[in-house]
Parts: sequence; structure tokens; C-alpha cells
Amino acid sequence: MATQKLYAGAKLRDVRTRLGLTQKDFAAKLSVSLPYLNQMENNNRPVSTTVVLALAQEFGFDVTELGQGDAERLVSDMREALADPVFGEAAPQLADLRLTASNAPAFARAFLALHRAYKQTHERLASLDEALGREDAQLRPSPWEEVRDFFHYCDNYIDAVDRAAERYAQLSATEPDIRTAAIARLSRQGVSVKFNQTTPMRSYDHDRKELILSAYAPVETQTFQLLVQVALLGQNQLLDATLDLARFQSDEARSIAKLGLANYFAGAAMMPYKDFLDAAQETRHDLELLSARFGSSVEQVAHRLSTLQRPGAKGVPFFFVRVDQAGTITKRHSATRLQFARFGGACPLWNVHRAFENPGQFLRQLAETPDGVRYISLACDVSKTGGHFGAPMRRYAIALGCDVRHAAALVYADDMDFTRASAFEPIGISCRICERTHCHQRSVPPLEKRLSIDPSLRSVLPYRLD
Repeated sequence: MATQKLYAGAKLRDVRTRLGLTQKDFAAKLSVSLPYLNQMENNNRPVSTTVVLALAQEFGFDVTELGQGDAERLVSDMREALADPVFGEAAPQLADLRLTASNAPAFARAFLALHRAYKQTHERLASLDEALGREDAQLRPSPWEEVRDFFHYCDNYIDAVDRAAERYAQLSATEPDIRTAAIARLSRQGVSVKFNQTTPMRSYDHDRKELILSAYAPVETQTFQLLVQVALLGQNQLLDATLDLARFQSDEARSIAKLGLANYFAGAAMMPYKDFLDAAQETRHDLELLSARFGSSVEQVAHRLSTLQRPGAKGVPFFFVRVDQAGTITKRHSATRLQFARFGGACPLWNVHRAFENPGQFLRQLAETPDGVRYISLACDVSKTGGHFGAPMRRYAIALGCDVRHAAALVYADDMDFTRASAFEPIGISCRICERTHCHQRSVPPLEKRLSIDPSLRSVLPYRLD
């Protein structure tokens, strides 16, 4: 089998920039000529084995990062943006998108930002006149989308916050459990904690220094919210420093991101990185065993598994997604090549949708995306009660999965047949960018295919794809 060549020019330039070296000095340390380095940085030549070894030996660089990065998700995001009918037939070919993502990632992000601005303007036509009439009017992404993209392109791993949460968990080890430790920590800060039959899960009174948690909430949710408050009060300086580096465009986005970072801290404190990674490997990623061991919900465990991307100590690269009953994605992250639609719902052929029909069960699926990559996907429903009679029930489904190359590390892969091609169900990302010509669940035609209409013939779809 031929070895796949590694083109990582943008990542190589990023390494050199972070080290503060000129091309000449960097080439000397890598023992290559200046023209050769220049060609590698511009993706005219692949990164050689000699350079890979030099990066590891000279700089202690985690060379697995060379084959990763933002390229795949940038390609996926650009393809979805270009599926917008506004581009018509002017959309570039997939090969051009891959070149752009590899050679000019900053340009790709600028294009995506521009398309988001257009999309939001288009969706707000009713108030466009008023917006354009203001002197300070600007086209900005919505705060929610800006924060979502921040975590998306950080690989959902925030190193400083993750390590701070791990240190906090270590310092709390003298207490019976992390919940007791959190209450004690807040008490030392003069904060009283009460559990009332109240609707909000968490309510904090700054003047009275009183934290009220819902007695209706499950224990793991109460613990999580306790740790969120610990982060907001005790880690405020760290959170603000992280937010300063992110440079959000609005106060709303910064506020949403701050709560997101506090939530990240809470999850990382409940499931500290090294202990959780070791336990995940030991249990072969059994969600129920991990849930019991760390006093967390299955959803919290699945989400945490998708964040284990610490350089030098990475876990299995998972994708994680949560959808509501309408198929809308409410949480998403992927450390794999699989990316999720930014607009609209998920592929209906994906087993996450079937989880609603099978409450209380873990559904397994072998799936293949149009790019030929095969995955194992685990899905289950998540019901969230309001805690009392008459309270509305919130129902979601979550999915966790990874490339089949890592299947041996998952207990859920036992007894599954990976040898038959027919065992892998075809799934896509979005109908507009899915190239499959035969799909009984297709909702709209793909952008890059020509339609053939025959009034005398009616199959599952009212057209054929050429």
C-alpha cells in the first residue's frame, strides 16, 4: 500500500511563527535547505520524514498535529456555505476548496465569516432598513454562532481552563466527593448554598452571596451547577484572560463564551483529564461505567470524551452531537473528519434520530460518509424532566462516534462485523452537499449534480441525478 504524502504547509508556518524563527533559521534547525522549506510551507512538496523527526527531536513537537488541524472542517464548512443558492453554479470544485483550506486557512475563515454575515442579513430583512440607518451598523455574526465557532476551531479543548479544573479536582481530593468540595469552597468564599423547590436550576444573588439550586434537578446536574459557580467566582481572572485572547466582537458573545468556559471548567473538574482518560481507556469507553464512577450523566460523559484532545495525551478522537425531536442540532463537536451541518438538521439516515423511537437503549451503527470514511456511532435518548407533575419534559438524543480505526478501543464495537461493506449504512452531512445519487431520504438536490427530469417516469425522487 502506498504511503500517503503529508502536506502541512500552513501548520509548518504556524510552528515557525510560534517559535519566532525566520525561514532561514528554521531551515537550519531542521537540516534542510531554505528553498526546500519554502516549498514545504507552500505545499509544493510534502513534509519529509527527516523534517518530521527533526520537529520531534529539536522542538519536542507532537508530530501527530501535522496531519490534523482545521483543514477538513474548513472544507466541510466551505462546502456547506457554497451550497447556498446565491452562488448558483459558481461554486469551486472540491479540490480547490482543499487547496484553499490547506494553503490559505485565513482566507477560508474570512470567506466563512462573510457568508455568515450575508446569511444573517438575509434572515433579518424585516429589520434591515433600521440596521442600515444606524451609524454604528455592522454586519456581525450572531453572538451564539461566534461562540460556537470559537469552541469549534479550538477543537473543543481549552488547555488553560482544562488544567485549572484538573488542579482544582486534585486539591479537592481530601473531601468525600467533588460536590462536597465545591460546597466547602463556596462556603470559604462566604457563599451560602441552598436547595429549594425552585424552577431555575441555579440562581446566584451577588449582594447576599447566596446560591440557590433546584432540588428538582438530578444530583449530577446540581454538582455541575455548583462547579459552574465555583468557576465564575474563583476562576474569573482565568476566564477573562481566555476571553481577551478570543477577541469576541460583542459583549453578548463574550458573556455567552464566559458561561461556556465556566461550563467547560465544571465538566473538566467532575471528570479531570488524566483520571478520566485513564478510566475511559480502562473501561473501553463504557458510558454507563464512566457515569457511575465520576458521578456524571451519560450526556456529560459523552461530551467530555469529545474534549480529550490535549497535545501529547490525546484520547480517541470522537464526534459528539445532541439533537432535538425536530432534528435540530443543539450541541455539536467533532474531533474527527465528520463535520455537522451548520444550517438545518442532521442526516435522517443517522441512528441518532432512531434513538427517540427506542428510549432507554444504546443504538449502534456502522456508517460511511460520501468521502469513504467509515465510523462507528452510538446513540441514545436523553430525557430531562422538570422535576414535578405538570412540568414539561425535554427530550433530546445524543450520538458519540469515531473512525472505525479506533473501534477496538470501544466496548460497543464488540461482536460487530466490520468486514462486510454492506454493514456500513450510507450517511451524509447535508443534502445540498451530499453527492450520493441514490438516497430515499433526500430532501433537496445536491448543488454539484445536474438534474434530469422525465415527466413519464416517477421513482422515489421526482428527478434523476447525473
